[in-house]
Amino acid sequence: MRAHENTVDSPSGLGFPEFPTPSRDEWRSLVTGVLRKGGLEPPADGPVEQALTSTTYDGLEIAPLYDTPGAPPGYPGLAPFTRGASPQGFTEGWDIRQWHAHPDAETARDAIRADLEGGVTSVWLAVGPGGIPATGIETALTDVDLDVAPVTLSAGAAAPEAAEALLRAYADHGLPEDAVRGNLGLDPLTVAATSGATGPGAHELADTAALAAGYARRYPQLHTIAVDARAYHDAGASEGIELGAALASGITYLRLLTHAGLDLATAARQLEFRFAASADQFLTIAKLRAARTLWHRVTEACGLAESERGMRQHAVTSRAMLTRRAPYVNIPRTTVACLAAAVGGATAITVHPFDSALGRPSTDGYRIARNVQALLLHESGMARVIDPAGGSGYVEQLTSDLADSAWQVMQRIEAAGGMPEALSSGQVTEMVHTVWEQRRDHLAHRRDPITGVSAFPELAEALLERDPAPEPTAPDAILPLRRYAADFEELRDRAENHQAATGHRPAVFLATLGPQAGHTARATEVANLLAAGGIDTIPGGELTSAAAAAEGFAASGTRIACLCGSDAAYAELATDTVAALRAAGANTVLVAGHPDGPGIPEDTDGHVHAAGAALELLRTLHTTLGVDT
Repeated sequence: MRAHENTVDSPSGLGFPEFPTPSRDEWRSLVTGVLRKGGLEPPADGPVEQALTSTTYDGLEIAPLYDTPGAPPGYPGLAPFTRGASPQGFTEGWDIRQWHAHPDAETARDAIRADLEGGVTSVWLAVGPGGIPATGIETALTDVDLDVAPVTLSAGAAAPEAAEALLRAYADHGLPEDAVRGNLGLDPLTVAATSGATGPGAHELADTAALAAGYARRYPQLHTIAVDARAYHDAGASEGIELGAALASGITYLRLLTHAGLDLATAARQLEFRFAASADQFLTIAKLRAARTLWHRVTEACGLAESERGMRQHAVTSRAMLTRRAPYVNIPRTTVACLAAAVGGATAITVHPFDSALGRPSTDGYRIARNVQALLLHESGMARVIDPAGGSGYVEQLTSDLADSAWQVMQRIEAAGGMPEALSSGQVTEMVHTVWEQRRDHLAHRRDPITGVSAFPELAEALLERDPAPEPTAPDAILPLRRYAADFEELRDRAENHQAATGHRPAVFLATLGPQAGHTARATEVANLLAAGGIDTIPGGELTSAAAAAEGFAASGTRIACLCGSDAAYAELATDTVAALRAAGANTVLVAGHPDGPGIPEDTDGHVHAAGAALELLRTLHTTLGVDT
């Protein structure tokens, strides 16, 4: 027997001859049958794959099947760095970096100490308004062994004072200047975009570059610039826009730093790129891999030596995806994002505490956040494999497509004069806003469901209370933080205010027609949708007549009714029931089911179904029910 032959007795073989590999046409035939069983007709003018193909916000098509392996570009640690900037990956672990922003330096000191004792390997400090004052940095870092756990700053307009205070802390710790590590976090582009300014001024950019260049000459291991692309993601942008903006910002900083007197290699070493990691694990993986490919392309064009083209990446779990309602769902949400960041090859990862959207995170929030990383790193062994996604046809294609999309974004920004001009002119705002409107529409229709908020909400769940914290962006910012769940959560807040004022929740009567087995599915769908707006439902039981439905509605005390039943029950009872409900005082009668479905009555005031405009319907019901707006 030849060594490459596969047999039943050869567990190391690549296949088994008695299980032939199906062809794509055979797969298509099976999929067509499944679709038809589900009531869906495959496209008549194209392959069945079209029915299962989705599109990202960058317009990239995600196919249902990739039957050929992708060819990984290069090797880890070598150009084009798609597979990682280091040949050994992070086999010893990535940098577990935790964010701290409590304004009381003593409180921050205790929280930082607990994090470091719990496995965190570096500290990320917010300094200035809403964070630790620059004068409190040394106190907050009292217990930090700075030669082991470096510090990264996000200080906004307070960056010069914060940098001076941090470096003084390093000096007091006894570290020589050539041993100082961390990042001063200078990033005037992001500060301007999130603080309400129209754009960064030329003098501000030049002053920042001069400051960074001066520190770079004294501290060879210190990074001075943070290219924080999360601002674009948090404002609703697509992955391609986030990447393209990061590239354009990085190019801007290279120009400024070299103009300030640094050679290109030293200028490139000043930069650390910061990206959002979302619960869409494959887009996050592809985004980080594409970012390294793109930065290689940029720095190669600049003439930088290959050994200097690697990108240092800090992945941070998305703030936009965090919810105030059902906050515990943020734990699996951020776990998936962290896993994706690790698979994507991020150098450092920050997991936001699950209760961050509620205000200042709790001690438990911090503990769970760091334990998410500890579990993935030490228990799951995520660091044992370098570029685990490499070779996947899906991931390699998505990485390549995303890189092409981002490159086009970067070229548009450069053609407009670079990132400072693109921010000031509104070009970037327009790009982001266009995608945000698409995303917001998908959220409103629940095409992008939010578990625990717009999908499967728990109406009786109490809102957790946390100490208030300032918003991370100004209300009039070019790029404000737009949490995906905000519109639905606003409705929940209004409904609870209504309950507090009146003593009861806004409610809708469910005219559940026929036996329970026939109406349960649609009644459950309606109850879940209405709960997303804080509206309770009053089930009518097994209603067998229009008169019984009217009687149950009259006793419910509400003004809205929704019919829920099987197609057969609708055909038999719906028309009479609608008339009886109106006669009993219902000023709005809805029906569960698609408008084109069999048996659906035509004389109702609206339809409740999975593809409907959920947010618009909920707002209308609030108005009808007298919920205070």
